[in-house]
Amino acid sequence: MTSLLLLGLLLGMRHALEADHLAAVASLATRSKGVRGTVLQGVVWGLGHSITLLVVGGVCLLLRAAISARLAAALEGAVGVMLLLLGADVLLRMRRRRVHLHVHRHPDGTVHLHAHRHAPEEAHDAGRHQHVHLRGFPLRALCVGMVHGMAGSAALLLVTLTTLSSAWLGVLYIAVFGAGSIAGMALLSAAIALPLQGAARSLTRWYNGLEAVIGGGTLLVGVWVLYQTPWVQGLLG
Repeated sequence: MTSLLLLGLLLGMRHALEADHLAAVASLATRSKGVRGTVLQGVVWGLGHSITLLVVGGVCLLLRAAISARLAAALEGAVGVMLLLLGADVLLRMRRRRVHLHVHRHPDGTVHLHAHRHAPEEAHDAGRHQHVHLRGFPLRALCVGMVHGMAGSAALLLVTLTTLSSAWLGVLYIAVFGAGSIAGMALLSAAIALPLQGAARSLTRWYNGLEAVIGGGTLLVGVWVLYQTPWVQGLLG
């Protein structure tokens, strides 16, 4: 059983590396102001992902039921639409409010790079440097993770139902899988944050360019996810 649970943990970490997950968390990272904030977005995404896996997967396993193909396709379609919205949000925020980067010093002597946005026609105001660091819970990341978890539960349940005889062992497997996805997404978020911070230390235009790549890439992944759904294939066929 230990080897099976270890496999679930590793598969959960690998699961975090899928293209649609990467696109979603990268778009969320553009709202963060540092490595810590980006990693928090990834961890909360993993938490939301694990919650829906456990709830949906646990109920289905205990009832020995499976998610229908029609519902699975609808959930995948929801992921595609969500990615389109996330990508569009990144690009619209760039268009409305350009990013400006500068060195900011706190009263306690802490120095860091601060990004703020203002419309292109607005002059840079030194008063904008006075800001408050928001430390609220990233509810958006939680919701995005929950949508991904619902879409991914169908495939995971299929594997779990066909390989495990005990429903409770299946629930434990899903929990370990979810923990692996949280760990994997935390590592991935850190990897995403590093180039964003590197661009911030170079030039503002590089930061904006990287945001544009993330927004455009998220849109493309969303289109690809929608294209692969059976109902879109039916329309095209």
